[in-house]
Amino acid sequence: MDNLFLIISIMSFVAIFIFVILSIVKFAKKDSMKGKKQIKFAGISVAVMIASFIGFVSTTDSTETSKDKANEAIETLAKAKPKEETPEEKSTREAKEAEEKAVAEQKAKENAEAKAKADAEAKAKAEAKAKEESVPREYKSALKKAEQYAKNMQMSKAGIYDQLTSEYGEKFPAEAAQYAIDNIVFDWKENALKKAQTYAKMMSMSNSAIYEQLISEYGEKFTPEEAQYAIDNLK
Repeated sequence: MDNLFLIISIMSFVAIFIFVILSIVKFAKKDSMKGKKQIKFAGISVAVMIASFIGFVSTTDSTETSKDKANEAIETLAKAKPKEETPEEKSTREAKEAEEKAVAEQKAKENAEAKAKADAEAKAKAEAKAKEESVPREYKSALKKAEQYAKNMQMSKAGIYDQLTSEYGEKFPAEAAQYAIDNIVFDWKENALKKAQTYAKMMSMSNSAIYEQLISEYGEKFTPEEAQYAIDNLK
């Protein structure tokens, strides 16, 4: 196509040259009619040459644009085509993916365990609160009294129960006193030791006598195990 436009342009240029020469000759011979006719043909040849030049330029631009687009398409395909992995690269990639998967699974497991623990704690707190709200006021009062006797007077469980229910003591119902004993949390062995220390210091009693006083039904009413702990640690 480029060659065709080039040939037409050359022929048009030659035609222009010929028609211009002929027109000069005609005008020289005073044949103005034919001279004008030759000039007209020369003008037509100029128009053809210009049209050929424009067509040549347009075709060239179009061809260059097509080539550019083709090159861009080839480059895009080259970039889009995945690079083949070497065995070492494949092994490294698979190891990395396996490690990332293991980390993600471990994190998911930890999150699930944390959530389960939080849910369990929330449920336990809710149940404890509901249970506490359902406890009668008198039961709660008996528990507070039991804690005061245990802390301030170093009494045993049995001694506190008797004091809570005694006609001459707190006069709580047996159910309230039992609730207090069942729910009080205290170091009874430590209370037994403190009582033993008081008997030893204030009354200079022997270990045997102190032991009997600690477990006596008419004394402190500690268990034998608690009393023995007190004697073993008495200084």
